[in-house]
Amino acid sequence: MNFPGSGASGDPAYSGRVPEFPYARLRRFPDVEAPNLQAWDATDELLVTAALAEAADRDIDGSAIAVIGDGYGALTLPLVAAGLAGVRVHQDLVTGRRALARNAAALDLTGFAPHELDAELLRGARLVLLQLPKGLAELEEIADAVARWAAPDAVLLAGGRVKHMTLAQNEVLARFFARVQPQRGERKSRLILAAEPRPVAADPPFPVSSPHPEFGLTLCAYGGAFAGDRVDIGTRVLLEVMRERAQDLVALARRDGFTAVDLGCGTGALAASLAVAAPQARIIATDRSAAAVRSARATMAANGVAARVDVTLDDAGSAIPEGSVDLILLNPPFHLGASVHEGAGRRLIDAAARMLRPGGEAWTVFNSHLDHRRALAAAVGETVQLTRTPKFTVTRSVRR
Repeated sequence: MNFPGSGASGDPAYSGRVPEFPYARLRRFPDVEAPNLQAWDATDELLVTAALAEAADRDIDGSAIAVIGDGYGALTLPLVAAGLAGVRVHQDLVTGRRALARNAAALDLTGFAPHELDAELLRGARLVLLQLPKGLAELEEIADAVARWAAPDAVLLAGGRVKHMTLAQNEVLARFFARVQPQRGERKSRLILAAEPRPVAADPPFPVSSPHPEFGLTLCAYGGAFAGDRVDIGTRVLLEVMRERAQDLVALARRDGFTAVDLGCGTGALAASLAVAAPQARIIATDRSAAAVRSARATMAANGVAARVDVTLDDAGSAIPEGSVDLILLNPPFHLGASVHEGAGRRLIDAAARMLRPGGEAWTVFNSHLDHRRALAAAVGETVQLTRTPKFTVTRSVRR
């Protein structure tokens, strides 16, 4: 195979340029949109070019192609537009799934099928496209899945922005593929070809789990879950406040029809802790990440509270009715992918304001340098500081 960026140019299947596709028409919506955030990058274009060359060279049809980590459709839709029908696609974020569906409708494109990261996504796949994830654990889970379920002659084409790529990614891939070929960088992106899947262990490597006796919890995590099976430092600060003010939480939970939401729940530490402290509470744990939701469900089972916590995949609690919640626990992110951006956190603050009934409370932990206290006061209501560490602030807001 003559591979883009490798210096080879003799393969007639590779034209030497990105296939014509209206990338500029793709939108991120309902994810955060801003002038410095776009729905595709050079990595998407290079991956599509390489995939079309590989498909032509090896006579691979769309039903034997799987796409993993497509942000908003910039991998899937160009393949479908090129006539490769039946592409299977997995996106971790529900916002990405909704954006892909909207972009497909806007471009009048069909011929792809959404899947979770499972055997149905990869069974018989001969070509897998991957936007490299940020975390090595997530890459390990994906590489294991491809080696476990894809066809014996499967080729994985992975790509990322050079500034975010590390030799450790190559090392992870080499554990699951006998041939790993990093390609020459192009347009500040680089592709990696991985082929010849190795045999894998009988059981997948995820989920992992760890006990946290200081909080009376066991946390479980799949590869793509933030912080894995550790308690991240922001959540740790809020858990400590919840423990110190357990009487206040229990008093809240005695309200008629009490409902609490762990908004952006991650692996579910906050929801599980509240469920243990207030057995009578109705609790919803929700996150836009499928890996987080799978992890949180495993966490609830590990702590014996699965029957009392409803874990849902949703964008900013959009399925939860307005004015229906008494307590929201919130540890908002301040990154969107690799970009530092407060938009995701502000969306969750606005969502909390929408969901809380009058007198309901939001307990929020955030990086102290962020202006979230002002945002909470404006969107929710009176906001007081419960504690402050050198890095984090915890506030309590009461819905006006």
